[in-house]
Amino acid sequence: MGINLYEQDFNLWLQQTIISLEKQDFLGLDLNNLIEELKELGKADKNALESNLMILLAHLLKLVIQKDAPEMMSGSWYNSVIEHRKRVKKQLKKTPSLKSYLPFALQESYLDGRDIAIKEGKRASFGVRIPDESEYPLNCPFTIDEILDDDFYGFN
Repeated sequence: MGINLYEQDFNLWLQQTIISLEKQDFLGLDLNNLIEELKELGKADKNALESNLMILLAHLLKLVIQKDAPEMMSGSWYNSVIEHRKRVKKQLKKTPSLKSYLPFALQESYLDGRDIAIKEGKRASFGVRIPDESEYPLNCPFTIDEILDDDFYGFN
């Protein structure tokens, strides 16, 4: 059997699949690839949520642990927190079902965010103290409500 349309031209396959669905021509559907694509859509949303949480958490940790950093460093962390928090909240608004996934995503993202914060902290410059790895909590010190709070930056 030769290469099918899905493998040859994904966009054309997608257009034809949409047309088949609109016409309710279910016999003309490439069900195996359609099912796989639908599964991947769900994974992409979850991956994006985890990715944005990871950066958000890394920079919240840096704001807490490297509080002596000069404004030119901490300012970019604040900006990153604002941006990634906005992305997370927008994604949760567009896909409300992700709210039930949020605790798991937080758990998955925190250790990666912690790792980023530690690695970036080791590259501190401008006379900023390099934090010890033990200063970074093994468990997320922030609640979901705090993480989503526009006025929260890791400290009260």
